[in-house]
Amino acid sequence: MNRVSRRWFLTATAATTLSVTVAGCGSSGSSASSPTGKADFWTLQDPTNSVQQSAVDTFNSTGKGKVSMTVIATDGYKDKLRTAMGSSKMPGLFFNWGGGSLDDYVKAGKLVTLDSALESHFLPSALAAGKNGGKLVGIPCRGTQPVFLFYNKKVFADAGVEPPKTYSDLTDLVKTFKGKGITPFALAGNASSSWTELMWVEYLVDRLAGPELFQKIAGGDWTQWKDTAVLKTAQMIKELVDSGAFGKNFGSVNYGSGGTSTLLAKGKAAMVLMGSWEYATQQADAPDFAKNDLGYVPFPSVEGGKGDAANVVGNPTNYISVTTSAPKDTAAAFLQTTYSDSYVEGLVGKGEVPVTSNAAKFLEKAPDPAYAKFQYELVEKAPTFTQSWDQALGLTLGTPLLTEIQKLFNGQSMPEQFVSAVLAIKK
Repeated sequence: MNRVSRRWFLTATAATTLSVTVAGCGSSGSSASSPTGKADFWTLQDPTNSVQQSAVDTFNSTGKGKVSMTVIATDGYKDKLRTAMGSSKMPGLFFNWGGGSLDDYVKAGKLVTLDSALESHFLPSALAAGKNGGKLVGIPCRGTQPVFLFYNKKVFADAGVEPPKTYSDLTDLVKTFKGKGITPFALAGNASSSWTELMWVEYLVDRLAGPELFQKIAGGDWTQWKDTAVLKTAQMIKELVDSGAFGKNFGSVNYGSGGTSTLLAKGKAAMVLMGSWEYATQQADAPDFAKNDLGYVPFPSVEGGKGDAANVVGNPTNYISVTTSAPKDTAAAFLQTTYSDSYVEGLVGKGEVPVTSNAAKFLEKAPDPAYAKFQYELVEKAPTFTQSWDQALGLTLGTPLLTEIQKLFNGQSMPEQFVSAVLAIKK
């Protein structure tokens, strides 16, 4: 899924219990009031729909209930779902992005809490965004999209340097590439691309303070923005901008073809911090570069920081949640398809990197096995996978935060002003 369709969904889940057995196809949550029956499954239009439809068809042939799948275009999904969830015609199961998008539905009691036994089938770091108040309300249904550094191998080889392992390495590379007339980092800083700048803030805060700081913020303690790690991050951003790390005109650069991706492929920029979908963008626009000269490494450690260098940020995955309108046995049995070998293998064949515990054995069949394994191991080994902040916080808080981050990068606010402005978002 592309970045645009992953980031605009900002809606919401809760507190009955749906129980699913760990093995086999049965459910331990049946009752007279929730007979096996038909459940509607709403999902977003995507190349993986054929994999989902195959899972639906296979499930429907088992006699454990019936699931009908409705595919909805990206532009209409959010509004249609919100309207349906406020009526008597809400779907029994639905695709979502987890995090803050589920808060409202939790508060309204629209969703059921899923059996914690399901967790054993997925990578732990990818499950956090599917939880609300510690309760599992969404399980992974597609691939993962971590954020990491992409680099131009030829540009690095010509300069005689290696990708950064520490932040000091990173700042040294800024000097090296500036001296060669190459933009160290391509950055999309135009009006609609502040989410690309957010990635830098997310990683620096994580490396300096650890994931707990943002977890407290997302949990409702907005005063945590006063933490010294936030100010230090803002100061580091200013230093990067002032040093020319992103070039002089990043404010007019867009993401993707003709923008950051093209700058990287043509060697006009050495690196870009981006989500895993960058690989697909390069494959489509610069296939020779993607095959021969596109490199990728984790975001570096920050000396003296509390955060584990193995932590990642980005989009852990997409999720399926179950509403109170779904027949319990049907929903319980259908959820088991999301970690079946056939489903996982189907996702891999579409270029996805599933976050199931059984995915590793299928990655040799991926379009680029090395790249798939890199992503999988990055997520598998991550102590914490922090969901993109704008998604985790939701529309009301996430949107003004992006605005303040863009002001910081553009030099319209100083680090201290940035902290004050963010604190003022939630009074």
